[in-house]
Amino acid sequence: MSNIPDNKPVIGFTSGDINGVGIELIIKTLSDSRLLEFCTPVIFANNKVINFYRKGLPDLNFSFSAAKDSTKINHKQVNVYNCWEEEIAVTPGQLNELGGKYAVMSLSIATEALKAGKIDGLVTAPIHKMNVQSAEFNFTGHTPFLKHSFQAKDVVMFMVAENMRIALLTEHVPVHDVAKYITKENIHTKLQIINHSLKKDFGITKPRIAVLALNPHAGDEGLIGKEEIEIIKPAVTEARKKDIFCFGPYSADAFFARGQHEKFDAVLAMYHDQGLIPFKSLAIGEGVNYTAGLSVVRTSPDHGTAFDIAGKGTVDESSFREAIYKCIDIINMRKEITTQKANPLRKLSANVLRNAVDEKIALDEN
Repeated sequence: MSNIPDNKPVIGFTSGDINGVGIELIIKTLSDSRLLEFCTPVIFANNKVINFYRKGLPDLNFSFSAAKDSTKINHKQVNVYNCWEEEIAVTPGQLNELGGKYAVMSLSIATEALKAGKIDGLVTAPIHKMNVQSAEFNFTGHTPFLKHSFQAKDVVMFMVAENMRIALLTEHVPVHDVAKYITKENIHTKLQIINHSLKKDFGITKPRIAVLALNPHAGDEGLIGKEEIEIIKPAVTEARKKDIFCFGPYSADAFFARGQHEKFDAVLAMYHDQGLIPFKSLAIGEGVNYTAGLSVVRTSPDHGTAFDIAGKGTVDESSFREAIYKCIDIINMRKEITTQKANPLRKLSANVLRNAVDEKIALDEN
């Protein structure tokens, strides 16, 4: 970790697509100087791009310090690390090659800083998955890029909010390809990552994890699909034998309709929309996308580039603000857990409380 005064974490921010809402989100959020009490922000972008969007937000009190060296930053102010010097045309709301090129440049340089320990966590602004594609960047988004960059065996796209956490078995893959990824090995690997993350990143001693079915009505005993009988339920059973406190598979529609997600610490969904639709509909507060399974901490808002409102100053920064809070919280939690391991007599009060709660869950697993 970096040498930080008062133990404040240094949080890096990527620009996202420079023609999207990323820079506006950063300016709006970091204009609240109270955040500087909890972290030191470093924006990986360019002074001129920042100033372009700052002019469109004249009512905000936003200032920054230019950092030529990411190891020499001002801990009392927002810092901008110039990832490029050339003049570029900023065209809010337009999907073009420049937007993707500089989004990747910002992400790549910030990732190297994260690897080197120059920053302690990363909050990524939205990119567009199409215009970032190139010979150097052949990924469907931030999650697979970071998995590759940090050589993680596997990671989990984890959507977290105040009242629910939803993890995805498959992420950005076509629906007609989802079934081939439903394997015992994949389910067990994801459950291990989720279980470990809930303990290390969220301070939960004995996590309770629900696993959703793939087919309607959990396959109706094999009548409309056999994945539940042949793959998902055996994977859940095997995981429980390895001390992962998981249950399922549950039929996704009834599960959320009955509010059963509130009885678990996390839910593993089989595919993107199965998890994201209820999350974005039911999550209390603003959702955050967290990449579980990395050695580092990365969060992002739960929305995209929003080209339709880019440059208009109307973007809602609530989810982005929550992404910053969650990044700081997880960094601090990891420190707390490390301290506990060093001194086993210290325990989080939440964990003490959980240990006193009956672990039996009276839910129908069929």
